Amino acid sequence: MTLINADGNVLTREQILSDVWKNEFDVYDRTVDVHIKKLRDKLGKHNFRIETVRGVGYRWRSD
Repeated sequence: MTLINADGNVLTREQILSDVWKNEFDVYDRTVDVHIKKLRDKLGKHNFRIETVRGVGYRWRSD
């Protein structure tokens, strides 16, 4: 929901980590990449909705 609620704005890995995993200390920014991959797999033909913004983070595309 974090990406969807961002309303098309780009979120950095750090922002996603902060929102989803809160104050857990053993979570790394690459964790976000692994979970994004799993989400894309589950979305199937709609996986284009999660857009990678190189060097920045991720964005949800509603169009």
